[in-house]
Formats: sequence, C-alpha cells, structure tokens
Amino acid sequence: MTASIVVSDREETAQRLLASSARKSYDPMVEVDWEAPIPDDKFGLTPEWSTLYGTALWDEMTDAQKIELTKHEAASVSSVGLWFEILLMQMLLRDVYGRDKHSRHVQFALTEVADECRHSVMFARAGERLDMPSYGPHPVIHKLGRIWGGFFKGANAYASVMAAEEILDMMQRDFMKDERVQPVTRTVSKIHVLEEARHIRFAREEVGRRIEGASWARLQLERLNTAVVVFFVMKSMIRKDVYANAGLDPERAIAEAKRNQHYKDTVRTSGSKLMQFLDSVGLVGGPSKRLYKKVHLL
Repeated sequence: MTASIVVSDREETAQRLLASSARKSYDPMVEVDWEAPIPDDKFGLTPEWSTLYGTALWDEMTDAQKIELTKHEAASVSSVGLWFEILLMQMLLRDVYGRDKHSRHVQFALTEVADECRHSVMFARAGERLDMPSYGPHPVIHKLGRIWGGFFKGANAYASVMAAEEILDMMQRDFMKDERVQPVTRTVSKIHVLEEARHIRFAREEVGRRIEGASWARLQLERLNTAVVVFFVMKSMIRKDVYANAGLDPERAIAEAKRNQHYKDTVRTSGSKLMQFLDSVGLVGGPSKRLYKKVHLL
C-alpha cells in the first residue's frame, strides 16, 4: 500500500504559482517595442493619477505641459518600482537561503526573483526610453532601504513587499488600459500587473501563515514596521523635482499637490483592497493608522 503524501498549504500554493509562471511569463526585452517612437500627444501615465490633476495649476497648464509632467511622474514611479524590486529580491533570497531547495515554495521564490530581475531592467529601460532623469527615492530613504534590506524578515517583510507591490499595481491597472497613455508605459504596466498578481498572492498567503498566533507585542511591531515601509514608499512615489524638471514653478506645484483632494481620494479608493487585507490579518491598528492616514490610504 502506497503511503499518502501530505502536501502543505504552502507547497500547494507554490505549485499552482509555478504552473501559472510556466504558462504565462513575459520577456520585456521581446514584448516591449523599445524602438517605437514616443508620441508627442500621449501622457506618461493616466492623467487622473497625476499629483496635480484637479488643481488650479493643472487647469492653467497647456496640454504639452501636462504630458511632460506625467512623463516625469511615470519615470519617478518606475524608478521607485525598480528600487523596491531590488529590495524584494534581497528579502526573498535571504528568506529561502536556509530552506529546502527541493521545496516548491523555494522554487517559486526563486522564480519570483527571476521575474523581479526582468522587471527591474524593464523599469530602468522605460525611464530611459522616455528620456527622463533617473529619479529613485530620496537619498535618505535610499540609505534606509539598505538597513531594511538587511534587517526585516518574516511577516513584516512579506507584508511590506506585498503592500509596495499593490501600491504599484493599483496605479498600473489604470495605466495599462488607458489609450491616452504612452505605449511603452501601457505595455510595461501590463507585464508588471500580470506577473505581480502571482507575487501578491504568494506574499498574501505567506503573511497570513506567519502572522497567525502572533503575540500582542509582536503584532504591534509587525503593524508598525509594515506601516513605516508603506509610508516611505508612498512618500517616494513622486519626487518633488519632477515639477521643476517639467518646467513648472516648483514651489507652487508642490503646494498644490500637497493639498490636492482629488489625488488623496484616488489613492484612498484605489488602496482600499490593500487596506482591507492588512486589516483582516491584524496589521492595521494603533500608531500604524496615523501613518496610513498621512499617505491617504485611510
């Protein structure tokens, strides 16, 4: 009689995600037409996602100025995506370093690292193709990322990564469907959204497993760690120098963006799915709520 093999939920999830990766993965160097011209009449990202959309300054801007600003904003978003993909790869490799390499869980984690490596090159190429500066997060946040990369682990690492990926995902789902947007932005967004769906599923289930049964003290720490990462990612998404680089009065643009209620409402509405999940696993509460409110997710 053959002994039955008990497969854990973790292994079942990883097996399904590996099968999905085998069926549908993309090579951005092939899928994106990097030699296609950049149309003069297409936005860098969905205009309703611009930090100035809905402000008096936006209404005063010419179409050319709006297009130029959104191209800089798209490059800023891509650069932050690239930065966090690199942190994500470090976290995954550290997490699986001592695990059984025959397990499907480790094999999918390595598959995800391969995906993220391609995504990082894709984001870099997209900013280059739009002829934009290499933005990235503020230097201080970049240095803090080095500390995070070597310190965070367990549920807070997966929760932070999942949250950052979902923040990009909520924007790019609009970008990829919007025919007003540059073709390169649309294709890059589509590839990222389709492949990140697997990564988000992997991280969500891992967060649930690792947070289950956490003590009160550990839960407070996990909440705060996750909220701090989300706070810095949201604050880094659009660098303030995009306004001067787009030819706008930076002081006025920064002031209007800061009080832009349309942008705040867009973030809050689009981020509701993420916040519902974090709340469902106990990662919203206490001081973390104040941080989420500061970046308009609550």
